[in-house]
Amino acid sequence: MIIRPDYINAIAPYIDTPLVKILAGVRRSGKSTILAMLREELKSRGIKAENIIFRKYNEMEIDDGFSAKDMYDELKSAISGKGRCYLFLDELQEVDGWEKAVNSLMEGADVDIYVTGSNSKLMSSEISTYLTGRYILIPVYTLSFKEYLSFKSKPESGAAAMFDEYLQFGGFPIIGISNFNTDSAYQVVDGIYCAVITRDISKRHKIRNKELFDRVVRFIIENVGQTFSANSIVKFLKSEHRSISVETIYNYLKWLEQAFIIYPCRRYDLQGKSVLKTQEKYYLSDISFKYSKMGFDHKMISAMLENIVYLEMKRRGYEVYVGKFGTKEIDFVGVRRDEKVYIQICEKLPDESTRETDNLMDIKDHYHKYVVCRDPLAIGNDNGIAIVHIADFLLRENW
Repeated sequence: MIIRPDYINAIAPYIDTPLVKILAGVRRSGKSTILAMLREELKSRGIKAENIIFRKYNEMEIDDGFSAKDMYDELKSAISGKGRCYLFLDELQEVDGWEKAVNSLMEGADVDIYVTGSNSKLMSSEISTYLTGRYILIPVYTLSFKEYLSFKSKPESGAAAMFDEYLQFGGFPIIGISNFNTDSAYQVVDGIYCAVITRDISKRHKIRNKELFDRVVRFIIENVGQTFSANSIVKFLKSEHRSISVETIYNYLKWLEQAFIIYPCRRYDLQGKSVLKTQEKYYLSDISFKYSKMGFDHKMISAMLENIVYLEMKRRGYEVYVGKFGTKEIDFVGVRRDEKVYIQICEKLPDESTRETDNLMDIKDHYHKYVVCRDPLAIGNDNGIAIVHIADFLLRENW
């Protein structure tokens, strides 16, 4: 088992606090492994193995009629007479009403509870009702570039060369620990994608026109990093002689977000200091989803560089926006508490042009500004704007 210390460090302050720890992220992002890591951490603190109860709630058990009451009764029996216990409950979104059972356990038993799930409904209104102020959310993402180097046992000194591999394979842990060729890797990722689309979306939401839904998803994947709206998707499909409502598109987008296939990135007006409600962008929870559906093409690289930086910003706790500054666009504005960071991304700095730095130059504040690129020769500083190779940027401790 390869350790992902950032997650243990994120969880550690909440061990033995009266909060449900919820780890949520796309399927196969490593949530179960993080629970296994946490089990070892607890054992190192002197917790007996028999007091650490692990349960995985798979689809077959749920289809056989396993209820929240069944879950509650079984766990009460498992912890009976053991003193303080630590409950690791994996993929709980499969159990309807789980939050009621967890709340009852929190109130009536000496337990510390850790939950994982692959659907953001784990953070829905039901939880707010039953667990108000009593849970902490820890998002789980696929491997960062730094983690990818660790999985491959590669030193950071060779980061630029390894970044090209990361760009081609993405960050699913199963890919990181294996030596697949690209075709095999994309087949594995396609299996993950199909499981999410079929199990977490189509089946859960009873989508009747699966072929139309698949076409909408493909449009979104094709247009990663591009601004579009539900109306623009409707118009595009109309040009293909397909009929769909705006409301249905909104539902599809919501369900894809809930299943962590996509993340929205809304636009922020830097002059008006307001979040705009139209023309957001979407990014994938892992770049390999695009390759698994469309193959790897060098024409995709610019958008995939954006996707990688977007995810890294999310990992570091930033709220991420597309910046609007008059008629100009800033690729990303990151906001974290009282700090900001501005980032422009390009594959290669254009010859005899300063357009990548010009947009940033117009923003007159003291926050850090970066141009992040894949060009190994384009590093330095331009009027206070740092020009950084993307591998180095991803490995920096602080921005």
